[in-house]
Amino acid sequence: MKAIGIRELQKNPSLITKWLENKEYTIITKRNKPIGITISFDDKIITEGLKTSFLIEAYQNSLIGLGELAKSLNMNKKEAMKFLSSIGVDVIDYDFDDDLKTAEKFL
Repeated sequence: MKAIGIRELQKNPSLITKWLENKEYTIITKRNKPIGITISFDDKIITEGLKTSFLIEAYQNSLIGLGELAKSLNMNKKEAMKFLSSIGVDVIDYDFDDDLKTAEKFL
């Protein structure tokens, strides 16, 4: 997540465009106090809603965990896992190659 002051934004507005194209969230501040946030726009915002889209993105970027996601969506963890699976989001970050290397150390 980026942060930019309103004066800096006035001097260099292209920073916001760059950050939005990179799908980075940006907090806009005035006198070091947050006054707004920018998020990149995509179809998920329309189909899933802004709050849900924001939470899913935060989950995918490991900014919040499954429990926090579930609580924010008023679901239990099992419901949240089913929901994430239904929209094609990986629920468990699992790397088979890492496990294979670990197993080979024991052999």
